Amino acid sequence: MPQPSPRTDEVESKLALLRGLLERRDLDAAVLSGTDSVAWLTGGLTNRIEPGNPSSPLWLVVTGEAAAAVTTNVERPRLDAEAGLRELGLELHEAPWFEPGGLARVAGELAGPGRVGGAELDDDLIELRLELLPAERERLAALAADAAAALEEALRAWEPGERDVDVQACVAANLERVGAFGACLIVGGDERVERFRHPLAAGAPMSRLVMAVVVAERHGLHAAATRFACAGGLTDGVRSAREAAIAVERAMLEACVPGATYGEALEELARAYAGSGHPGAWREHYQGGPVGYRQREFEIVPAQAESRWYSTAIEEGHALAWNPSVAGGGKAEDTYLVGPDGLRRLTDTGAWPLEDGRPAVLEIETGEAA
Repeated sequence: MPQPSPRTDEVESKLALLRGLLERRDLDAAVLSGTDSVAWLTGGLTNRIEPGNPSSPLWLVVTGEAAAAVTTNVERPRLDAEAGLRELGLELHEAPWFEPGGLARVAGELAGPGRVGGAELDDDLIELRLELLPAERERLAALAADAAAALEEALRAWEPGERDVDVQACVAANLERVGAFGACLIVGGDERVERFRHPLAAGAPMSRLVMAVVVAERHGLHAAATRFACAGGLTDGVRSAREAAIAVERAMLEACVPGATYGEALEELARAYAGSGHPGAWREHYQGGPVGYRQREFEIVPAQAESRWYSTAIEEGHALAWNPSVAGGGKAEDTYLVGPDGLRRLTDTGAWPLEDGRPAVLEIETGEAA
């Protein structure tokens, strides 16, 4: 008999949520095959055979009375020994790795002949997991701090002239040391930051400006942050673009209060872009959204009022990572948790310079005489 633990309590709470969904949808079973849903239901179990692959090598089958897991014969010994599935009350079954559709076959047998929900439940599952449980909030806060530290340590160590790939390697190594990885990792510098929203590392030296972006993943959860460093000060163009992006982010965050809808926050985003002198600029780049078991659990824009997410309320326990940007090198991105007293920036290490309460651009000393 599995012994109660915080993790088993978390899984039982989520099984209850999922079974409630089955009842509302008049389903007899659900088959979860995505890494996001599997990590959510198991309290953070992930299988990083192929980091970033949305298809999990471990599937879960949940009925009104039971829950089970299915994997291949290749992964079963490791999962049986290390994943703690027995303690969670999840009996582990296997399918031959070489059998086409083997996981689906075994999962179907476990689900039974009734009505079974699969991929069509994705949006419903997202809605269930938007409000993070206390244990998830703690895991996300720890990840967010580690993600921000990985960026900040790499940028503090940057020497003007160093290549973007070398700074990126430093960020990646920092993440790997704490058991995380960069589901999205972008490092670029100088005029490439001013020209491109995504200046992917290209082996180019960076002499005066660096932008480092990460969406880090651990235990299935994601945290996003962007940081800048410069040598010799910012150009007027970058400074102006940055101020505009921060103004948009500030307005957006102020709109994210419990009870407001995501649509209302997006309408404020559109007004803020116009007020900063860049009307309609949200069309030029992804704007972010709630973060959790996906890099963004969903992403909508002001023109999508018909989306189910437009009228979804922002609630305590939601995690947010907005990503406003302005052409010319302006970008702002951090991960926040909605709490009873407002938003808490989880990507705040306490070791990075701030300007008006927001992460500033780190100025690197070049060692040259004044």
